[in-house]
Amino acid sequence: MSTHPLKATQQFINDKESLVVDALDGLLRTSGGANLARLDGYPGIKVVRRTDHNSDRVAIIAGGGSGHEPAHAGFVGKGMLTAAVCGEIFASPTIDAVFAAIMAVTGKGGCLVIFKNYTGDRLNFGLAVERARALGKKVEVVIVKDDIALPDIPQPRGIAGVMFVEKIAGHYAEKGASLKTVAAMAQKAADGLVSMGISLSSCTLPGIGREDRVPEGKAELGLGLHGEPGAELVPFAGARQVARMVIDRLFAAARPARSYALLLNNLGSTTPLEMNLLTNEVLASKAGAKVKLVLGPATLVSSLDMHGFSLSLLPLTPEFEAALLSPASPLVWPKVRTHAKPKLVKLPKELRIKPAKPSKNAALSALVGRACEILIAAEATLNELDARVGDGDTGSTVAAAARHLQAALPAMPLAKLEGFFAATSELLTRSMGGSSGVLLAIFFSGASQAASSGAGWQDALSAGLAKMIAYGGAKPGDRTMVDALVPALAVLSQGLDEAASAARRGADATARMQSARAGRSSYVSASHLDGIHDPGAEAVALLLEGLAKG
Repeated sequence: MSTHPLKATQQFINDKESLVVDALDGLLRTSGGANLARLDGYPGIKVVRRTDHNSDRVAIIAGGGSGHEPAHAGFVGKGMLTAAVCGEIFASPTIDAVFAAIMAVTGKGGCLVIFKNYTGDRLNFGLAVERARALGKKVEVVIVKDDIALPDIPQPRGIAGVMFVEKIAGHYAEKGASLKTVAAMAQKAADGLVSMGISLSSCTLPGIGREDRVPEGKAELGLGLHGEPGAELVPFAGARQVARMVIDRLFAAARPARSYALLLNNLGSTTPLEMNLLTNEVLASKAGAKVKLVLGPATLVSSLDMHGFSLSLLPLTPEFEAALLSPASPLVWPKVRTHAKPKLVKLPKELRIKPAKPSKNAALSALVGRACEILIAAEATLNELDARVGDGDTGSTVAAAARHLQAALPAMPLAKLEGFFAATSELLTRSMGGSSGVLLAIFFSGASQAASSGAGWQDALSAGLAKMIAYGGAKPGDRTMVDALVPALAVLSQGLDEAASAARRGADATARMQSARAGRSSYVSASHLDGIHDPGAEAVALLLEGLAKG
């Protein structure tokens, strides 16, 4: 019995009993031109099939429990599946459903049935196949057992590697190959496959909830597609660590080959940003050099909303390579592509600026270095604040710029103020995103122009602030960083303590402002702003307070 309580979660469903049939009808309503239909027989028989299948050719049927969308109904189409048999959430289809699919699409060419190695699927698909054979249908079976997470288990599970098997089988069926050939090629692919998944969470069962069993700082390696506990909990130290751990284990288990095809599968709720990052980590690794073809990153065989990914590895042969690269037109198919390193194109010459000659100024270097440390330390505080009134990235944006400035400091022209201000402006345009980065780049550019005309550093900063206000449009009282910058620069000549106090008063005042007239917070209702400091103003106050203490 689980010791982890289920956490209820709101979901966009009507009720769990009708979820699968409602979803399949939604899929079909948007499939215009794809030659798809379903067999009459809801709710017991949930089968999506091609209407343009040539019965002289081998039919390819796959399926299993629902909750793994887009598998398998999303892959019905030319070059892949002839029909998909869908069960309820994480439950094998009924015997009648599988039998109905076989009888509906199997002609003179015969039929290949592909399913993953789970007890319910083996029993239900197996009995349906035997019923069809008893009626004279030519049916072959391929069972996918690609999960290597539990090496000593007598019946390894089938997971996302099934996509390679379906694509290869679909290719040979579309070419008009015999049932014997189609089944042999599919079996050969299944025999060579190795797969493994890892996740930071379990999944939310519709109408039931989620079991929170993965503690912070851990990841679950080798968990099942139905949310079954994994092989082990492993330390989680970021994307690179887990991506390379999984790919290294796959290559250690894979059959030797000159090259491989790799599938990067999203288990449900891993964002595209994360999936692309994980892809980069895998393919940039030493093992990644052996990968020739890539499928994904994509959501192909999911586990509802599981926050994880799986990798599947297939040793390539010339026949497999041709099959994977051949055209296919189901509703969901991202295509198999070649693995290529990112190409670099030179920047326009206008951006290839020769850097200013470095020069030293110990006092300025120490001051700027301390400022960078303060802003980096404030990252989490500012992100948390911005999450309440903006998009939650002020701290990360400011800290990223501070880290770039910190690294560039030894190569900057510190002896001349105008040169330092100009170099800082250029660095911010490259390293600090969002409107804040542009505004501060304008600030330092304006300060540089004033300094080159003979202004002292305080007057130069005031001139830069005037430029920022002119271009940015924010004024004191608009609930932006300007509310802290304006009073601070007004008294900066009296010392850092006075400037820090003025900035703090300005930042505190933003918490009492009922609306924002500029910046991200201008899109947020007054009720969410009340009592919350503007993150930009707070960053200015924290910076000056830290410098004053130093």
